[in-house]
Amino acid sequence: MAATREQLFERLAALGIETTTKDHPPVFTVEEAQRVRGELPGGHCKSLFLKDKKGALWLVVVMEDTRVDLKALQKTLGAGRLSFGKPELMEEVLGVTPGAVTPFAAINDVDGRVQVVLDERIKDYDTVNYHPLFNDATTAIAPADLVRFLEATGHHPLNVSLAPPEAGDGGG
Repeated sequence: MAATREQLFERLAALGIETTTKDHPPVFTVEEAQRVRGELPGGHCKSLFLKDKKGALWLVVVMEDTRVDLKALQKTLGAGRLSFGKPELMEEVLGVTPGAVTPFAAINDVDGRVQVVLDERIKDYDTVNYHPLFNDATTAIAPADLVRFLEATGHHPLNVSLAPPEAGDGGG
């Protein structure tokens, strides 16, 4: 059974992790989130649930302005061909539905089936924002506390650079 928002907050509190949460109408896209969040401080992220052709599962967490090239990402990760995971698999493994994908969903992956990947740019912010298992709120957390939470769930995130290549570096 998937954790509730209250159970997530209890787990964070038990780890001594402080967060702040803003309730808002449900959102399903980055654009919708930008409209409803107002001036919520910190970095804003999006999370992608991916599966590779070998059956490995990935939860890739990037800044909301990052354009993710799946072919480049598969090379970075040493993964098979990547595609988006089906909603049914996401719900089975992470206990969340499309539009609510979040690194906090690691609380539901008790079998450790998902490898969490964090964009290095997340560390550039004092706080980063994610849905607390449902897409009707946004929770701010310090990046180091997010990593501590993930590790407490048995997920040791990979930190990778997913920023686009700088102009003129030949990137490709």
